[in-house]
Amino acid sequence: MPEIAIMPITSGPGHHWFGYYDKLQFDPGGRYILGMAVDFESRQPEPDDEIALGIIDLENNDDWREIGRTKAWCWQQGCMLQWMPGSDRQVLWNERQDDRFVSRVFDVKTGESHILPAPIYTIAPDGKTAIGTDFRRINHMRPGYGYAGIPDPNQDILAPEDEGIYRLDLPGNAETVGGDSGKQLLISIAEVAALPYRHGDLSEAKHYFNHLLFNTDGSRFIFLHRWRFGDGGFQTRMMTAAADGSDLHVVDDYGKMSHFIWRDAETILAWSRQPSHENAFYIYKDLTDEVSVIGEDKMTLNGHCTYLRDT
Repeated sequence: MPEIAIMPITSGPGHHWFGYYDKLQFDPGGRYILGMAVDFESRQPEPDDEIALGIIDLENNDDWREIGRTKAWCWQQGCMLQWMPGSDRQVLWNERQDDRFVSRVFDVKTGESHILPAPIYTIAPDGKTAIGTDFRRINHMRPGYGYAGIPDPNQDILAPEDEGIYRLDLPGNAETVGGDSGKQLLISIAEVAALPYRHGDLSEAKHYFNHLLFNTDGSRFIFLHRWRFGDGGFQTRMMTAAADGSDLHVVDDYGKMSHFIWRDAETILAWSRQPSHENAFYIYKDLTDEVSVIGEDKMTLNGHCTYLRDT
């Protein structure tokens, strides 16, 4: 195996990182890298903890230039900092302003910015729209993935009707009326919680959404529907939907879906647990019941077989 050079591009006294693995960290030309910096480790963020956001210039001695700061962040996924698809000047991240979470689109060349009325989770490949979900709810249901500082207004409600997955139009979208990026609810938590679940009764469970991701052509997106009974551990079913929230499809409902990525507009690679091979990497074909196992160890991909999920 050839040697691979690994070189640090940031240095102390702050601690630097980037998250998540499915976000655009590099600009289209590969010169500029986004990163986050904070002055502590080994504890969860508190409401007033603020991180710095910066750009690293690989062609200028790895120079760090701060472009903003935010109090809407977590260790797992940061503040959803990312380049706008195809852009060498616009980046986006989430912020907290007073009693609400928002997102900011920032032009790294002019310093101009545009505030969107809600935080985002993932951006469509064409850069025209984004979708998001309630980070207050996530923080309440699974601390470490949401944002501290604003309580979940639906914390006593098992499946809220007024929160779920919403759409935001992004600046520059010609279809946005009057240039206003409004928030449009696409799928409510109550709607998904009410869908039949073949492995049991979910009526007494508490529900939330996490891990949204558009496919490669922006026609559909993944989301994880998760729930808990009391203080028990969470269970998961992976679902997909059309970009407008219609045409819901259950991809996997065995409860242990984990890290995933779209391979193309129809195919999903994910670490999951199926009855046939237990914990393994699986390939799922969206809008069908077809599942392929490609590996039974996280460090190696060995073996391959295809089967149809039992229904």
